[in-house]
Amino acid sequence: MKKSFIHSITMLVFVCGLSTTKAWVYPEHRDIALIAIQNLSTEYRSVLDAIWAEARKGYEFRLTEAVIDATQSTNPTQLDFASWPAVSGDHSCSAKNMLHNVLETDWILKVADITAQLKIDIAKARDRGERINALRKSDLELQSADPEYATRAGSNNVHFLHPLANISIGIEEYLYQCLYPETELNAIGIYMWYHSRALLKVSKINSDNFTAEERSKIILSALADEAFALHFLQDVFAAGHVAGTRGDASQRKGTHDYYNEMGLKVSTWEGEPMVLTGDAWMREQDSEKAAVAIRLSLEQFLDVAANKIKLVTQLKDFDLYVPEDYNVCINNYMPEIKTGTEFVESLVSIVLKTPIPGLAQGLGEFPRFRAEVGPFIGFSPAARGSLVFGAFGLDQKTIGVIGGLEFAVRLGIGLDGVLNESGDGLAFIDFGYRQDASSTTGVVDESGIQAYGNLLAAIPGRSAFNTRLRIPFYVIPGDLLILGPMLFFINNEALASVGVTAVNGGLIPWQAGIETSFGRFQFVLGREVAVYLYGRTKERDALFNVAPDENLNILSYRSTQIEIPFLEYRPFRSYDADQRSSLFIQLYGAVDIPSNVEVLSSSSENPTTPELKTIWSLGLRLVFDWRHYF
Repeated sequence: MKKSFIHSITMLVFVCGLSTTKAWVYPEHRDIALIAIQNLSTEYRSVLDAIWAEARKGYEFRLTEAVIDATQSTNPTQLDFASWPAVSGDHSCSAKNMLHNVLETDWILKVADITAQLKIDIAKARDRGERINALRKSDLELQSADPEYATRAGSNNVHFLHPLANISIGIEEYLYQCLYPETELNAIGIYMWYHSRALLKVSKINSDNFTAEERSKIILSALADEAFALHFLQDVFAAGHVAGTRGDASQRKGTHDYYNEMGLKVSTWEGEPMVLTGDAWMREQDSEKAAVAIRLSLEQFLDVAANKIKLVTQLKDFDLYVPEDYNVCINNYMPEIKTGTEFVESLVSIVLKTPIPGLAQGLGEFPRFRAEVGPFIGFSPAARGSLVFGAFGLDQKTIGVIGGLEFAVRLGIGLDGVLNESGDGLAFIDFGYRQDASSTTGVVDESGIQAYGNLLAAIPGRSAFNTRLRIPFYVIPGDLLILGPMLFFINNEALASVGVTAVNGGLIPWQAGIETSFGRFQFVLGREVAVYLYGRTKERDALFNVAPDENLNILSYRSTQIEIPFLEYRPFRSYDADQRSSLFIQLYGAVDIPSNVEVLSSSSENPTTPELKTIWSLGLRLVFDWRHYF
């Protein structure tokens, strides 16, 4: 069991490094592309319409007749070109993979349906809580439809802007830095890499050497490359992707989430000031700003298609008929590209419209924030009260109340934000101490006995050592203790999928958090259990007991209380770079099982050890939860 638990915790650590950091959600990506295409001139639009008509030959069942369908909503049966950048990156790892998903899979239509509903729900959201709940619902449904959704881009920074080394770097020097083979994958670099392939392919369609079928394949391949490139050009307009990528997964996600919601004041390379948001917080002005750069990229692509621009760059070892297959999910560094200075210079007019990225680590960098992801140490003092259904004596059935205080040191792993902040994959173990007051009921049910307080209470004041364990589950409580080590050695993809699903509410996601304007609720039955060991100090606990023969006994005993929380409410939470504190209320059920009963004293000359019964209770804990993240 110990080994199994360790492997399960290892799995959770693995999952916590796979936090999703999207720039825009699917409908936002699609809206940016829609606006860009709608703003094309009549001449450019006619060229795009013509090559789209050629590209969809043989795929009329899946691709819309018009290049865009602005009226498309839920339950789509076809996809338009505006949806391709949305499928790219977040739901595919290369242009080839994206086109396969668009043309050959059924689940991608489910993704389009889920995200169309998300757009509706976000538009209807009256406050932040409703928006977060809409995202939670959508993310969980997307994870079900697309099992790789949460883990697809967790290993690198391909969706982020490459940070500036210093403020003196100009735009052309920056573009070359983004393309260097030793440079980490970055949004501008991948945009340029895929855009170059798209331009080279579409430049070939004016040759007379191809049949109509071959020409159609080349156009389809070129459009796929361009759509994949456009996804990353759209990404650079998200605030959280401008701020930089320094730090571990927790810092990257925390910084990303903070600026996407709260906004970030930046300037474009041509000096235009703007405030950006991102990832489900997009405003109309955000989509319009991003659409300008997308439109310029498409216009360059269409100029080449219409033979208005002659490309001098020639690349070797690429297939005209098949979209590029460079995998942005598993690679970490830019692939080699030799396009010449003319190509980089031709992109300056497009990139001028994009925001200048934040500085690398050091003086002048944007402040960093942290998501609740990663290992931590903490403490959790709590006040508690419980409704006790009777006492240990067989005839003691009166309902009473017991109050208490406890303190625990906590070691754990925060996984609250693997998909979004509504998740709660928190895993921890507590070690602590608890002190209870005496029960409000007496050893016998007679008026006036309460005046004797603890002396004649049915359950006198007592103390306990305790431990508390919390770990998410996939289907049934504790299943990760088995599934974790099994999948760890068998199938890492399944491991990640099971882990992400578990930390976000389980396969049946009834345990996902529910945000409201006055706090956050979550059902947690099966995720957490606490064990309290009473009477384990030097002095054992003792109580009065009335035997069936009405003799009065003084008994020593031990007991083990098992507590199972089922509902949490969190009205307050604060967070900074490396620590977090919150106040929450937890409702629980508990069972207290007596053992090791001995008679210390009795009014009977020949006492027999009486039987004590198990006590059931319902209670409430008011917990202050403080964590320091490493």
